[in-house]
Amino acid sequence: MTARSTLLITNNTTKIMTRRVVITGMGVISPLANNVNDFWKGLVEGQCAIDYIQQIPNENLPVRIAAEVKNFDPTAYGIDKSSIRHSDTFALYAMAAATQAMQDAGLEVEGTGANAIASDRIGVCIGSGVGGIQTFQKQHAVLMNDGSRRVSPLFIPMMIGNMGAANVATVFHAEGPCLPVVTACATGTHSIGEAFLTIAYGRADAMIAGGTEAAVTEIAIAGFNNCKALTHIEDPKHASIPFDANRSGFVLGEGSGVMILEEYEHAVRRGANILAEVVGYGNTCDAYHYTAPRPDAKCSSKAIAEALRMAQYTAEDHLYINAHGTSTPLNDKSETLAIKMALGETDARRALISSNKSLIGHMLGAAGAVELIASVMTLCKGIVPPTIGLTTPDPDCDLDYVPGTARQANVNVAISNSFGFGGQNACVAIRKM
Repeated sequence: MTARSTLLITNNTTKIMTRRVVITGMGVISPLANNVNDFWKGLVEGQCAIDYIQQIPNENLPVRIAAEVKNFDPTAYGIDKSSIRHSDTFALYAMAAATQAMQDAGLEVEGTGANAIASDRIGVCIGSGVGGIQTFQKQHAVLMNDGSRRVSPLFIPMMIGNMGAANVATVFHAEGPCLPVVTACATGTHSIGEAFLTIAYGRADAMIAGGTEAAVTEIAIAGFNNCKALTHIEDPKHASIPFDANRSGFVLGEGSGVMILEEYEHAVRRGANILAEVVGYGNTCDAYHYTAPRPDAKCSSKAIAEALRMAQYTAEDHLYINAHGTSTPLNDKSETLAIKMALGETDARRALISSNKSLIGHMLGAAGAVELIASVMTLCKGIVPPTIGLTTPDPDCDLDYVPGTARQANVNVAISNSFGFGGQNACVAIRKM
């Protein structure tokens, strides 16, 4: 395998990062399935996980559909009963996905064998868009009904958004850098991008990175609905239709995606199964509006272009783009323009693009991490998952979104886009090994 350096281009200055970063483990809790293989099978088969809300009463909700995690048993991932009682669901999802990813990677913190890693050389970068909103809603009800003295002393440590990362660090004794990113719907992608830089610059040899969310609650649904973000389509199977002319808003999802990033030589020395190489990361801000994307796509396109420059992408590469693709009128139009601006018209039309949100809804802070896991599987398996529900082309969204059914394709570079409220733009590029 030939050596490869990564280009970091910032303010017209080029730096060479010689520490390569690879992916050696993945774990997922999702509306489709609670492991990577079944999650991938569901994506490829076009199984829609959106349905009527089950975990809370839905009769009086303004929107009655979501993409919920199903059959989740935290004890199946070794989480003890005390941790279950003392953790919000978003943190439990993170712990479960991280446990899968660590088992997949085979890393042993402070072990004695070939797979051992020192505790101060492994860190955590797992974020959440809204944190423990389930706990917030429950304890607010306690406050209103029973008074302040009845609010749980665990309210704050269960609610705050860093507890997904903190709990994972505690479980695995990861004493290296710990950074819980919060950038709304770009959280998962930014988390993995920042973990990539942490390893590339030598601050850690491995990072447990991703995003987590459990926001299917009355207050979150009311809030997203009242800011006109959610669709009101009643048919769950035709509600999330990214890039379709009839799209009308996103469907709320939940879950967690976590991957193990590792310094390349460290992974090779222990004989790890390398899934893909992380080769680029773009991070910009629209600085435009608290919810709407910039119509000219200037800054989101720059994030994509920066990730591709670091990846040393050329026209000879076969590119897959896992789109943010929220099924909202503004996002899908803006993202299409951003892709064209970053790649140029010819390469944009050659790229294969799809949105997992047509199948699993919008998992908010977890979305980017779960979608990057899907991108890794695309490189490994040579199959691009479909964008289901796309039946009426939109003239403003005129690229190849792989509508309807999965497609075999020998892609060697993939990027995953995420754009969040506040104008947060993130893009991570990976390359087939």
